[in-house]
Amino acid sequence: MSLIVKVGKMGKKMLKKFMPEEKHHVSYTRRIERVKTGERVVAMTFDDGPMDLPSSPDKFGGKSLTDLLLDTLKEYDALGTFDVVGDTSENYPDVAGKPGQADWGGVRYDHYPDINQDERGGVVHNPRLVRRIIDESHQVTNHGYRHVLFGKKPFVYGKRNHFSSLDQVLEDLNRLHNLLKKEYGYEMTMSRPPHYVDKIEGGFSSYDAYDQMGYLYMAAAFDGAGWLPIHHGSAQESLRAEVEAMVAPMKKALEEDPNALAGQIIFQKDGYNMSRRTPVAFGLGKQLELLKSYGYRVVTVEKLMEYSPFADVGAEEPGFEKLAALQKTRGIVYSDNRLRLDSPMTWGELAMLLAPRQEAIARRVQRIRETGAYQHANWGAMDWCAEQGILKYAMDPDGAVTSLPSEFFTPTKGFTRRQVYEAFQG
Repeated sequence: MSLIVKVGKMGKKMLKKFMPEEKHHVSYTRRIERVKTGERVVAMTFDDGPMDLPSSPDKFGGKSLTDLLLDTLKEYDALGTFDVVGDTSENYPDVAGKPGQADWGGVRYDHYPDINQDERGGVVHNPRLVRRIIDESHQVTNHGYRHVLFGKKPFVYGKRNHFSSLDQVLEDLNRLHNLLKKEYGYEMTMSRPPHYVDKIEGGFSSYDAYDQMGYLYMAAAFDGAGWLPIHHGSAQESLRAEVEAMVAPMKKALEEDPNALAGQIIFQKDGYNMSRRTPVAFGLGKQLELLKSYGYRVVTVEKLMEYSPFADVGAEEPGFEKLAALQKTRGIVYSDNRLRLDSPMTWGELAMLLAPRQEAIARRVQRIRETGAYQHANWGAMDWCAEQGILKYAMDPDGAVTSLPSEFFTPTKGFTRRQVYEAFQG
């Protein structure tokens, strides 16, 4: 494994131990990693394609990697979610980084499928592959037109250029969204930020961008490891180790608990790893065979969410159908995709239930633009409710509402979210 990847993984684990636990708020955009279901069903996602270059090493007669992945999925009656890019050929001038390192394909920007081979990757250059993905009922999601970082990521990508405003991020996302809609009649509904960088300059984040796009944030709970470079002797030995790294953790998890992957999203890559190999070409079939042997169905993320749109509430929950319908139009779910039904309802959360979505989003964005600073996730909804005379409020620095509601709506102190949602009639 490349040194920078090892150090990065270790650093991330250490930071989690010492950093305060991330605070989650009711949000229109939710980070989807898994859903709650007792069914043995998973979703498989593939980043950075489509790719019109063969596998590496090429053992399949020159067939493109994306075609190979689609053939493998079809063989196992599986559906995938392809998190595509538009075109990285605008990301120059640039030079390649060191082989095996995170910047292997470009120091200033990413280039797919490889530096100086941009014309072989992305939606713009591969209409046949895009049409095949759609025609075979796979899902397409937005990984950014140019795959440019939304903001800074100094440790791994200290020299990497990034967008400098929410408007630039939205322009890039809309460019790819509109391309799919115009050329293929396909409407994307989810996105994954390049390299999971969320912070955007000016007090914004990827959640603000996705609020405006009407997207859900597609993440993953299980690393399929098809992107992972491992240096272990010869190139052939390294490839074998990389394929084993795809299969062994999945096999171990299922042996310990056959339901371990139920409802999870699995991360894969439709492209080269940092050592310009494609273990996914050789390991995907092994993973699908293993999942099949345990009775799993492999579906799109969109289909996975039909089992439940929530991480902590499944179809067996009383009132599930009402909650599933309510979350489509109102802010009731936390940013980590949990409902937390038995926790007390805050005034801010009540405002998210009552306020029109577009009003709440627009007001908060305008407030951030005016102040240049982050505003609580419920600020726009609270502002609308105050203007309507529904709730009077004040917020402390942590976002807790400190005032009492007006006469128009007076919830009893201590109401749980479950109780409020059960009583809400729309």
